[in-house]
Amino acid sequence: MFEKILIANRGEIALRVIRACREMGIKSVAVHSTADADAMHVRMADESVCIGPNSSAESYLSIPAIVSACEITGAEAIHPGYGFLSENANFVQVLEDHGITFIGPTAEHIRIMGDKITAKETAKALGIPVVPGSEGGVPDVATALKTAEGIGYPVIIKATAGGGGRGMKVARDASELEVAFRTARSEAKAAFGNDEVYIEKYLQKPRHIEIQVFGDGKGKAVHLGERDCSLQRRHQKVFEEAPGPIITPEQRARIGKICADAVAKINYIGAGTIEFLFEDGEFYFIEMNTRLQVEHPVTEAIFGVDLVREQIRVAAGLPMSFGQDDLVINGHAIEVRINAEKIPEFAPRPGTVKVFHAPGGLGVRMDSALYGGYRIPPYYDSLIGKLIVHGRDRPEALARLSRALGELIIDGVETTVPLFHALLEQEDIQTGSYNIHWLEKWLAATYG
Repeated sequence: MFEKILIANRGEIALRVIRACREMGIKSVAVHSTADADAMHVRMADESVCIGPNSSAESYLSIPAIVSACEITGAEAIHPGYGFLSENANFVQVLEDHGITFIGPTAEHIRIMGDKITAKETAKALGIPVVPGSEGGVPDVATALKTAEGIGYPVIIKATAGGGGRGMKVARDASELEVAFRTARSEAKAAFGNDEVYIEKYLQKPRHIEIQVFGDGKGKAVHLGERDCSLQRRHQKVFEEAPGPIITPEQRARIGKICADAVAKINYIGAGTIEFLFEDGEFYFIEMNTRLQVEHPVTEAIFGVDLVREQIRVAAGLPMSFGQDDLVINGHAIEVRINAEKIPEFAPRPGTVKVFHAPGGLGVRMDSALYGGYRIPPYYDSLIGKLIVHGRDRPEALARLSRALGELIIDGVETTVPLFHALLEQEDIQTGSYNIHWLEKWLAATYG
């Protein structure tokens, strides 16, 4: 087992990893920018190293600075959290060259799944159902028109190196395709430095369902059910729950086995999430995230497992501590992402937190790096906390979420908490009758 792990991240996910390390008797090293000198993860870790100025590019994304921090502190391994360098294959390769263990998948698997076209081809070869679409990148408008005609409208144009909704446009007929195609390429070039795009069938009212998988890197893998992440704004998740409200045990078992068998075949190591669109009882592959997800706590709640602890174990060469037969769903869990943003514009609102009081009680978990007097910096993502609740069933989880939101106090900055109070009053949320378009339509109708 490792004696010391460096966490190449910040905020609540850095705290999450530090806590797992502490329970395992492993020393932790926090890295931070100058803006994060007073951050909670810096206070909680056994050691800390300043790796650069405020800019992410010069701190949390600086591979030389992070490797140097490992060498200075003697850390044997790095946990990347999510975001930043967590899916950077070059980073993993550099660590390997320096004899530092990356707590996550191999550089090869990150590289394969990081390119949308290669990922889709790989998924198809592994027996994972995919959305009908182009076989690869689409080079020009003429090819796009021919491809779309073969698939059938509406279609969606996506950046091959994309994410977060950038480089993604819908065309409902041939008259819309040319503008959508050129706009998607332009956005992709600006956002990722790569203007290659591909085309897929655009599903009308799908759910966003993701399957949590975990592999030992030696041909053994399991699935930990699904999460429904359909409540999204601009392709960003805001509300996640497990298990999915409309997924049957038979559907879960079928797609779960497909996913677990697929990652076992490629000797995948650690946590991963295979994301799907789900419509009319069918699953269609979107992408695979080769890291821990923001919403992993809901899976932990219903299965009673610690995914970070398990990541560390398998990275150290130990066997997985559970098999598929050990994984039995217990109850229902919901997570809401709390951002320092103004509603309804969702504009970031960094500032000083005057008072912070986390909710408590049975089945309530608050993952946050806030404290009274903390100044939220303007340089990073606006996520400041995740409120997770667990109940015996979905109605109990919803009631517990309402109660916990009422207890939560974040004074001094505007947050998205009022959004969740309002959502819990909606009948569609109470019954689980929503899809990936529901939230944006509701926001437009509610706020104009």
